[in-house]
Amino acid sequence: MSSDQTDTIVSEILSRNQDLEGPLLPILHDVQAEFGCIPDAARAPIAHALNITEAELHGVISFYHDFRRDPAGKHVLKICRAEACQAVGASAMSAQVLDKLGLTWGQTSADGRLTVEPVYCLGLCACGPAAMVDGQLRGRATAEDLLAEVAL
Repeated sequence: MSSDQTDTIVSEILSRNQDLEGPLLPILHDVQAEFGCIPDAARAPIAHALNITEAELHGVISFYHDFRRDPAGKHVLKICRAEACQAVGASAMSAQVLDKLGLTWGQTSADGRLTVEPVYCLGLCACGPAAMVDGQLRGRATAEDLLAEVAL
């Protein structure tokens, strides 16, 4: 996508959301929905339109784990790293999954098919270890089940 196309799309998103009360998060969600991430080229126009610094914008983007700097893979596997899940084996399960996939946390497979991300609570504390595959929750997850599911 050309720089001009990116600028046009970001301008459309800004004009659609700028008059909202608290427009930053809706703008960021729309930008990410369009590009698969928050591209660097979109940051200055967003900051300028909202009269915030790029450092403030970066702080918001980096605070919310769902915002990405680079596009995710076609499929996203999130594994809970919170204490309740760790207490029932999530650390060992995660290590097995990452080892088998040959990936590290936050990494996307070379073919762009899968991204593996850590999350810090999926709200399934009583059913840990918990995971999420393409937005679908998995309780009492096992390495074998997750690997079979992401072998899509």
